[in-house]
Amino acid sequence: MSNKKIWFITGAGRGMGVDIAKAALAAGYAVVATGRDTDVAANAVGASDDLLVVKLDVTSRADAVAAVRTAFDRFGRIDVLVNNAGNFNAGYFEELTPEQIERQLATTLLGPMNVARAVLPVMRRQRSGHIISISSSAGLLGFEFCSAYAASKFGLEGWMESLRAEIAPFGIHTTIVNPGFFRTELLTEQSTNYAEPSIQDYHERRAKQLEFWKAQNGKQGGDPAKLARALITIASQEPPPNRFIAGADAIGLAEQKVAALKEQIDAYRELSTSLALDEAAPSGSAR
Repeated sequence: MSNKKIWFITGAGRGMGVDIAKAALAAGYAVVATGRDTDVAANAVGASDDLLVVKLDVTSRADAVAAVRTAFDRFGRIDVLVNNAGNFNAGYFEELTPEQIERQLATTLLGPMNVARAVLPVMRRQRSGHIISISSSAGLLGFEFCSAYAASKFGLEGWMESLRAEIAPFGIHTTIVNPGFFRTELLTEQSTNYAEPSIQDYHERRAKQLEFWKAQNGKQGGDPAKLARALITIASQEPPPNRFIAGADAIGLAEQKVAALKEQIDAYRELSTSLALDEAAPSGSAR
């Protein structure tokens, strides 16, 4: 196993995590496929001598430590961590309960932190490694009806960008992935939880949002198997990219964000650059 790269993938029991695990195995790597139900993950990925299936609920720090220990005991190293596990708590901020927001942050922000905290000591000892975190276009732009999800993804990106500077001296790389709409299982009933209607002011817009999001399930234009293979490609580059915008729709949204930032900078440049402290008055003036 010493010549094989070891990929540690969260959320590998369903959706895109399964595609990533299969792509890594097809590329000749060994894979630690993790999920809350190991039977589901094992059946989804399929049998392989290079596959280790491990229980991991990313919201549990104890699970993260145990899963990493099991992976290290089997393979002796971890080369690539893919933070992929996710869910979607959709709804207007005022209608989302505090518990729904906490569950969103626990899975898609604190979860990747839990796993990275367990993996980083292994990678630091190796003086090598690569952490790939699956963000979203909602990590670049905030969308109506996605406040909790966007909050978690914006937080994920801020953490990853800061982490990159902290661990680069140890030979560890990081990549943020911003997918657009891919035909994963994120919008299925198993992964999406909608806020209960409670405020009349949102009624008309809520109905349109629910219609839109439910119609997207199974109709997304992106192929998750192709995205999985793209991750294999970027992980093999030296150095890998700090960010990968995945999908033509995601590129369009990223360019929209860049243009909007430039417009705001230019619109308020004069005011923004006028905010320095004035020079102090010279001392020793006449009495």
